[in-house]
Amino acid sequence: MIPKPNGKMRPLGIPTIADRVVQTAAMLVLEPIFEADLQPEQYAYRPERGAQDAVKAVHRLLITGHTHVVDADLSGYFDSIPHAELMKSVARRIVDPNVLHLIKQWLDAPVEEDDGHGHRKRTTTNKDTGRGTPQGAPISPLLSNLYMRRFLLGWKTLGHARRLSAQIVNYADDFVICCKGHANEAMAAMRSIMNTLKLTVNEDKTHLCDLPHERFDFLGYTFGRCYKHDSGRAYIGTRPSKKSIKRMVDSISSETDRRRTLLNVERIVGGLNRKLNGWANYFCLGPVSPAYRAINSHVTNRLRRWLCKKHKVRGKGWSRYPNQYLHEHLGLVNLPQRTRSFPWAKV
Repeated sequence: MIPKPNGKMRPLGIPTIADRVVQTAAMLVLEPIFEADLQPEQYAYRPERGAQDAVKAVHRLLITGHTHVVDADLSGYFDSIPHAELMKSVARRIVDPNVLHLIKQWLDAPVEEDDGHGHRKRTTTNKDTGRGTPQGAPISPLLSNLYMRRFLLGWKTLGHARRLSAQIVNYADDFVICCKGHANEAMAAMRSIMNTLKLTVNEDKTHLCDLPHERFDFLGYTFGRCYKHDSGRAYIGTRPSKKSIKRMVDSISSETDRRRTLLNVERIVGGLNRKLNGWANYFCLGPVSPAYRAINSHVTNRLRRWLCKKHKVRGKGWSRYPNQYLHEHLGLVNLPQRTRSFPWAKV
């Protein structure tokens, strides 16, 4: 069980090494076969597609008038995919009984856990309930995409996309429905299809959003009203969400914990740079400068305090470890400087 950002726990299923090798081999063969069937609205775990593409797709819909949004969430999607229906989807393309049997075995595989005291417990929840594909297995992303395809295909086949002018953008178990009005009808239609697919809508996290008066989060970005820096003109745009910034701030704080002063500075700065570069590579859409400045301020302060603790320097270390020293001498990434290479900055 691994922690989720909301404080709850999520099961992570790590297959044995032999299973991981065979699952990866199977995926390399099966993925191109099913790729032709997946819908254009699906962006997760696919060649030449990613979360940023999904973010851009949502933004395109919003600026073309699809401003009534169903921000949807499913309860335990990976853990609740029904095996019988999923295997029907697999069997549409795969007829080899040996391959089908192998996939079914992976879905039914028991879970063995260690309680930390040398005792092991084995459970067979997936087999007993006939549901779930373990997160952490190489084959699971493909199977989850394959079952989510049923929802997207049903949405269009039943005429909801055209009748309600409602377009879906999906990434793994996350999706939003962008509508030109009729958001209440779209939400009702979505609930009906999910019920047919034996999936559960998380009512606490599913809500309607009317832009630009309101905002919503999707894949770490906040969509809503932004303002031009030079003119103050309002527009619908994206920016890193507060939750994403907070998670990054917490990660930096953990990396620079003063109990880690036995480590050398090169290792600490190297770890921080990997985090900063990875975060900025993803969060580079829209007006990101305020978020970059906030994170840059936090990381310089934390590193400065860590250096003071390590070298037993009194005070806050501003004179001994100024920002210029941290960036130029120690090589700490300077996030605000990255925006100089953005296309809108060059214009």
